[in-house]
Amino acid sequence: MKLHELKPAEGSRKVRNRVGRGIGSGNGKTAGRGHKGQNARSGGGVRPGFEGGQNPIFRRLPKRGFTNPTRKEFTIVNLETLNRFDAGTEVTPELLIETGVVKNVKDGIKILGNGKLEKQLTVKANKFSATAVEAIEAAGGKTEVI
Repeated sequence: MKLHELKPAEGSRKVRNRVGRGIGSGNGKTAGRGHKGQNARSGGGVRPGFEGGQNPIFRRLPKRGFTNPTRKEFTIVNLETLNRFDAGTEVTPELLIETGVVKNVKDGIKILGNGKLEKQLTVKANKFSATAVEAIEAAGGKTEVI
């Protein structure tokens, strides 16, 4: 096989169908949209969820629950992820972002007690679970609520 003999695999490259480009293309004039009607018009068609005038599913189904507009959402960090830091390190939200543990802080950071902490760390966060505080202090570290 030589460079000039290389070809893409059969069926891997499909030629784009250029509609509305003359009668000879087989898709000229109406450009495959048929004659008249809502879908033949520019900007035509129905909105998402429209069921031809039938009562749509999102209106037929009962609504339940409540979304609190003032809800605070915390970014959670488990204890096992804090093991990547050296002993004696002061773990702050800035450090967590810098090291890539957390992408965005949202309304703050909450430390959860999932996993085992083997290092003595000073952890500063907005919230701690009771088990997390217990585990950090058992490892000889300190917790500080910001």
